[in-house]
Formats: sequence, structure tokens, C-alpha cells
Amino acid sequence: LNPLGPIKIPIGLPSLIHGGKAPSKLGTFASHGCVGLTTAQVKDFALQLAQLSQTDLTSEAINTRLKNPTQTQVVKLKQVVPIELRYETIVLEDGKLHIYKDVYDENTNSEENLREVLEANGTKLEDLNEQQRTEVLAALNQMSAHPKAMPSPSPSPSASPENERRKQKQASKKPPKNQKEIVIDLGSALASKGYPAPVNLDDGTGKATR
Repeated sequence: LNPLGPIKIPIGLPSLIHGGKAPSKLGTFASHGCVGLTTAQVKDFALQLAQLSQTDLTSEAINTRLKNPTQTQVVKLKQVVPIELRYETIVLEDGKLHIYKDVYDENTNSEENLREVLEANGTKLEDLNEQQRTEVLAALNQMSAHPKAMPSPSPSPSASPENERRKQKQASKKPPKNQKEIVIDLGSALASKGYPAPVNLDDGTGKATR
């Protein structure tokens, strides 16, 4: 019945990496500062952590330990593994821009921070085409802690009425209430830039998605 799940990993009191979260809670404001994962994810992470620290720990050993949930058992790492926790809501990953909701209200989804992310990867906001800039700035606003009403785009002299109606509809559409991120593909110019794409990512179901 422990809300922290069956495995907890101290990362400097009072913060922990722990399980017990439902997949729907991931990426939401549902923690007091810990890194919450599903139980399947924290088991997988514990195995990776053991491998990095040259600690003898297998999936079978974890499953055996979990059969007795009333007894706490401690596994000490043989080597220190340094960590760095970042609150990043604008992330370039393999050429795609991920803009996450600013749940901690730190005003991180700003044009200034966007420019820093792009420039760290060898490009500028002005290098994006008009459609990309419009999408990115609208996404920043939608994922901010206090989104503002966006004005309807001015009609382009050369655009057809049908395209203009489509743009007006897109601009006025509100994001889903529980939307956690917006992903924008910035095209070939930024292909392979930023963080590498996840490998064998567990989205909370206990199975790798890729």
C-alpha cells in the first residue's frame, strides 16, 4: 500500500526516484519533488543503475525480493553514479522539438529559452520557416503556466479562402486540458540534433515502445 511503490532510490534527501505511479500521472504535477515512475519503469531503471555501478543485481533477484513486500531490503551500489536533475520544458530530441507543460510555473516556456535551445544546436529562430515559427510560438504559449488568448492570424493576400479558414480554425482550437507536451518536427535542417531519441523506451506499460 506504499504510494512510493516497491522500489525507491535516494538521490539526496528528501528526493527519491520511485515507482508506484500510474502511466496517466507521468509528466503531471503529481509529486512533492521526487521523480515518479511506474513500477515497471523503476525496476528497469534499477537494473540499469546496477549495471552502471558494477553492482550485482538481476531481474530475478528483484522479483524474489518483491515477493516479501513487508520487509525492506537495501542494495548498496559498488560505485557512485553522479546524477543531474534538470527542469527542462523545451527539449530538442533527434530533430524534434518537445515542449512540455510548465507545471512548476517557472516561466520556462519563453522565447528567450527557446532561442537558447536552438542556438545551442547551431540554429536560430529566424532560420525556421514561417509555419514552424508560428507553431513553435503557439506551442510555447499553450504549454505555459498562464497561456494567453492568441489573436487570429491576419489573412495572407496570396492564400486561398479555404486555407485561411483552416488557419483560423487551427489558431482558435484549444489544446486538450490534460495535454502534457507538444511535438514539432523541425525538418531535415535539425535532423539528429539535440538529445538522442530514447532506446527501448518504457512508457509505463512495462513494454518497450521502440
